[in-house]
Amino acid sequence: MNTPESVKSPAKALYIMIGGFLGAGKTTAVAALAQRLSSKGRRVGLITNDQGQELVDTAMLRSKGFATEEIPGGCFCCRFNSLVDAADRLSEASRPDVFIAEPVGSCTDLVATVTYPLRRMYGEHFRIAPLSVLLDPVRALRVFGLQEGGSFSQKVIYIYKKQLEEADFIVVSKSELLGAEQMELLKGAISREFPNAEVLCASVRTGEGLEEWFSKVEAGEQQERQTMAVDYTVYAEGEALLGWLNATVECAPEGEFDANAFLRAFAAEIQGRLQTEGAEIAHLKMTFSPDAGLGDIAVVNLVRSDFVPELAIRLEQPAGSGQVIVNLRAEADPELLAGAVRDALPIAAAAVAGLGAELEHLEFFRPGKPVPTHRVESLG
Repeated sequence: MNTPESVKSPAKALYIMIGGFLGAGKTTAVAALAQRLSSKGRRVGLITNDQGQELVDTAMLRSKGFATEEIPGGCFCCRFNSLVDAADRLSEASRPDVFIAEPVGSCTDLVATVTYPLRRMYGEHFRIAPLSVLLDPVRALRVFGLQEGGSFSQKVIYIYKKQLEEADFIVVSKSELLGAEQMELLKGAISREFPNAEVLCASVRTGEGLEEWFSKVEAGEQQERQTMAVDYTVYAEGEALLGWLNATVECAPEGEFDANAFLRAFAAEIQGRLQTEGAEIAHLKMTFSPDAGLGDIAVVNLVRSDFVPELAIRLEQPAGSGQVIVNLRAEADPELLAGAVRDALPIAAAAVAGLGAELEHLEFFRPGKPVPTHRVESLG
């Protein structure tokens, strides 16, 4: 492989990776960090990643004006060369001095398969920041057995905990969701099980803890240590339990319509069908992008089966025609996810007078077995 343009500059670019399980709040945190760095005069390039095509994350980050490259069709560990190529394309376009990469939410072993290979092959060109792994606090309380509620099977939880095991910083995101007593209980459980990581709390919504976390990420550098052991058979079996669905919907109203309300209704209809089948939603996220406008979008998130679809970004004015992108991940048969989306769409659309909504693209599958391009256990 030729040395890409992104690594030919004598100045080291800062490479930041923000991991975490599906629904942990990675994209929101990436956007907040990118905004902070941009306000300080840094040139930032973002790299998103998914098993499939048509990413909500990419649409959301681009809508905020950030230079963003997308790597579909597999996680960073299995698409290492594509990761480097993405950095090259960003460099040609905007010459970033900071790259922020957001891996697939079901991916682990990132140190051995991504950051250590980067350091070994391109270490004179990249400074690798400590690895941050985010977790949703309510989901985490359930995974650690501290609260009742829907959770995942043990092989999926194996991936969840392996992500935490390799973290330099475990960041309890959405910290505003927990009271002080619950937060201390959760932090104690995390620290006992993963003593090598520094546990931080942060909330993009309130701003609490962001300065401390972001400052540590910017100033720090990932320290060498022996990589963790990973049972790739269990890892693959855990990923294979997850259903993956990406879809696009073309909306053609007779006039203008409330896209915010439509997204929430569409998400609620999908949620109700999956709850009836006992499927545990890891993350359902949707964007609506108007055909006319200045790049504004609406975004809806649902991060647990028993949560409420939340309007993360709203359109301030009624919209005309446009496109909805749907990303749905759940511990369920992919056919079940596809059926829920197909059945929910006409019902949600019928609630909006004069709205025609047509499913243009639909893909649903289980992730394939992870096969890393490189795996470096030690830099020594």
